[in-house]
Amino acid sequence: MKEPVGTQPQEYKTGGGSAMYILVVCTLLYAINYIDRQVFSVVLQPMKVELGLTDTQCGLAQTLFILGMAFFSFPVAYLVDRWSRSRTIGIMALLWSLFTLLTGFAKSFTTLIIPRTMVGVGESGFTAGGVAMVSAAYPPEKRARMLGIFNIGIPLGAAIGTIAGGAISASMGWRWAFYIFAVPGIILGILAFFMKDYRTPIQPGTAGARLNFGKSIAALFRIRSLVLYFFGYGIFCFMTVSVLVWSPALLMRLMNISEKSAGMIVGGWALMAIIAAPLGGWLADLWQKKSGKGRLYLPALASVLAAIVLIIMVILRFGPIGIALGFVYGFLSVIGSPALNAVSQDVVPAAHKGLSMGMAVFSAYMFGGAWGPSVVGAISDAMGGGADGLMTAMLFTTIAGFIAALLLWLAARTYPADMARVRHETLIAK
Repeated sequence: MKEPVGTQPQEYKTGGGSAMYILVVCTLLYAINYIDRQVFSVVLQPMKVELGLTDTQCGLAQTLFILGMAFFSFPVAYLVDRWSRSRTIGIMALLWSLFTLLTGFAKSFTTLIIPRTMVGVGESGFTAGGVAMVSAAYPPEKRARMLGIFNIGIPLGAAIGTIAGGAISASMGWRWAFYIFAVPGIILGILAFFMKDYRTPIQPGTAGARLNFGKSIAALFRIRSLVLYFFGYGIFCFMTVSVLVWSPALLMRLMNISEKSAGMIVGGWALMAIIAAPLGGWLADLWQKKSGKGRLYLPALASVLAAIVLIIMVILRFGPIGIALGFVYGFLSVIGSPALNAVSQDVVPAAHKGLSMGMAVFSAYMFGGAWGPSVVGAISDAMGGGADGLMTAMLFTTIAGFIAALLLWLAARTYPADMARVRHETLIAK
């Protein structure tokens, strides 16, 4: 689009009040995003009993939710880069909040999976848009730290979803947890429309034409470190998503406790990540300055350690020491997240930032996270169900932690060179 005569395009300013507004709104929306996910997990057991579901069906419901996110992450991320990040985030937040509300009206497996899948569709666009907005709002040297603050939304939302969701379910019934948590998403979705956006740059040599979707995807897959990162991130999520979904139900079966008590325990684990996310961003930036590969080395190390801790927890049958180790696991499962988000932005031009994060979301679920809950549920049923079947299934997920670490370590080998190719870019304000 041509500028009006006599005017010059204004550079998109980083930092300041508008950046803080973006950071706060996006972080709170990220929290709501994870509240809506974790509420489902903490009410899984009473919902299973009332609706007469099997472990396989419970896992499938969560898999369909994740597939909704995965399949729509591509087109929505493309829309984020080509239309408006702030408007896309606002619309999608309103969409997922509406279907969170409708989930509370489920009467059968079918009427449960339809709104649950649509919640996933709504949430598909947020991570790509949120990461792109926060990344652009601050200078590159602060990127991982600001994304660390943004990532506080994950543990904050997971903790609120499990603790408050469990308490609401125990006192008012599981349906009310969905009714209540739909409201803040609607409010924040409206506030998202007022975030200051930046214009997608036109790539040199395109004569003003924007790259089509296929060429944009092909451009991403020519970046070697990014491809390895996509697979590593996805396989890591096989383990973390499975643990997040099934831990409350496992504790309820093992300890014969209510969803409120299970939510308090798992929510406590999640709260550790409030420390881990900003600390991880700071450590990743520090390691990055020293080696040029720290943003991939940190999550690789965390993946190995998280898998080892989870193995010990299962061996201890989630006894007192195992419960205590859950806090360590919660810390390790999130400490690498800011660095992983930053990597998706570091090696791509501004015109592809939203799409790159969208591909990361797609990878996180299609290469691992989407199948984890279903695989765990199926293994649990095959092993006789109950607490023992579920623990055996959860032990299986630790294999993914070791594979993910290897892939992220391999990605680090070409990461500095890939990042150097897009180091110099100026964004223009809308």
